[in-house]
Amino acid sequence: MTTIPGPAGTHTTDSHATGTAIRPFRVSIPEGTLRDLQDRLAHTRLPVPAPGDSWDHGTPVTYLREMVDHWREGFDWRAQEKRMNAHPHFVTAVDGQTVHFLHVRSEVAEATPLLLVHTYPGSFVDYLDMIGPLVDPVAHGGRREDAFHVVIPSIPGFGFSTPLAAGPWSMGRVAEVMDTLMRRLGYASYGAHGSDAGANVARELAIRSPEGFLGAHVLQLFSFPSGDPAELARLTEKDHDALQFLGWFQQRAGFAAMNASRPQTVAAGLADSPVAQLAWSELLENFGSGTSLLTRDQVLTQVSLYWLTNTAATAARFYFDEARAGAEPVLNHGRIGVAVFADDFQSIRPFAERDNTAIEHWAEYPEGGHFAAMERPDLVVGDLRTFFG
Repeated sequence: MTTIPGPAGTHTTDSHATGTAIRPFRVSIPEGTLRDLQDRLAHTRLPVPAPGDSWDHGTPVTYLREMVDHWREGFDWRAQEKRMNAHPHFVTAVDGQTVHFLHVRSEVAEATPLLLVHTYPGSFVDYLDMIGPLVDPVAHGGRREDAFHVVIPSIPGFGFSTPLAAGPWSMGRVAEVMDTLMRRLGYASYGAHGSDAGANVARELAIRSPEGFLGAHVLQLFSFPSGDPAELARLTEKDHDALQFLGWFQQRAGFAAMNASRPQTVAAGLADSPVAQLAWSELLENFGSGTSLLTRDQVLTQVSLYWLTNTAATAARFYFDEARAGAEPVLNHGRIGVAVFADDFQSIRPFAERDNTAIEHWAEYPEGGHFAAMERPDLVVGDLRTFFG
């Protein structure tokens, strides 16, 4: 047995990762921890609303009030737990770090192994709706040859990949851990997909291109202007629109600056108040624009997971470590594909092609946002089939 610090003492898991052993795991939050959450929600003190109470100032009070009411009266964590435990979970130790992951094999023996790496402030839950269509495509409108064996890890410091081992934890180090995990599971060849932090991990794998690596499929390529006027002169009107969106996003990216500079400071509030964790997770609403297609239950499942595992600090720490990694920008020659969703960060193709020489697939979709795997899982699955097909 192993215990992981939580907001109400500890919560106990039924497995412990030692050496290279792979052990079964089950999500099971103690009832006392859930009661503590309800008690805290019942004593919520909301801030005074900003004028207009819109997303312009941050998370609106009206939104918080509605979500807290649903969290207390309509949200069922046990139902979400059951949904998580419908798939096999495991833990193992890699590079001194406990790594939690789901591993779902297709009945198609020759299926393509696929690593799915989650977002921030997301988790392995990002991909639950994609598992069925990926491992059993025939039952979901696909072909037998579209089948994948699926591995969905929790990034170190997130969810049940805790406690966080000695750092720093750059995205490069996370990528190496993920490659070790896939080899340990017996896969000599595999592809990777990711969004947000997961997109960075997938790109790091493409840069390294370990033997048998089939390529990285991402929802974002974080490539930015170099300042060269000639580079800007080559942009199309569409590229300029994406550049404007980038400027808008930077105005709302205060969470990233805090995570990269003072993660422990902000985590003190997030660890003590579930409503602070909810407000801090405004990225779930597509950068706090209110355009997200996520349901209230989808949002609250993610926020509850962070709260119940007390991982606000450790999940944010990759921002801090990455900012101090000192790594020079690296040109990626590994195979890569991109799916851009309308209400997500807009990857700018000329900059992306400057930084990645082997972009073999680029698709754009008119709806869906930063959490497209939950908002439009059908489109993400279809794009994965196209890229890896």
